[in-house]
Parts: sequence; C-alpha cells; structure tokens
Amino acid sequence: MAIAAGSIWGEVMAPYSKDIELAMVTFFFSLREKDRRRYAAVEAAKLGVGGVPYLAQLLGIDPKTIRQGQADLQQLPDVPPEDIRKKGADESGNSTRLRI
Repeated sequence: MAIAAGSIWGEVMAPYSKDIELAMVTFFFSLREKDRRRYAAVEAAKLGVGGVPYLAQLLGIDPKTIRQGQADLQQLPDVPPEDIRKKGADESGNSTRLRI
C-alpha cells in the first residue's frame, strides 16, 4: 500500500518490502513501551511525510503514539562523548610478548 508523501518533489512514499515490514514489527514488539514510541518516531522521520500514518497502520498503533515518541526524542539528554580508549601495552611497545 503506497501512501502519498506530498513532498516538495511530489513523490509517493514507497512502502517497505514485506520482509522489512515483518522485521520491523518483530523488532518493535521486542522493545519496551518507551523504546517502541521512539523507534516508531525515528522510522517515521526516515520516511518523511506520510511516514506517521504508514507506520501507525503497520505497527498497529495510534499516530499520537508516534507523535509522543517524536516529543520523547526532543527531550533526550545529550550523549556523553565516548571514552577514549588508552593505547594498550602492545601498541605502545611495552608488551611482554615475544615478537618474531
């Protein structure tokens, strides 16, 4: 089922393949409620206009749930920078291993 995207280029949003839809639904139902909302919101954002109604139907959820997920994503805390891993002994030349 294609849903008109109404994008600035006048394109029609192509639905995902049945295999991808099945994987999305299976993954969706493996998540906790809050993560489900966020996942649906991210997928809707990827699809653009028309994504919310398409995903609501695919996942069997209310479009308001996706909009709540969009609001949740706006309120996420900043992700801390990754810890920079210190070089290991092997990389610094301090290894006790025999090198041949």
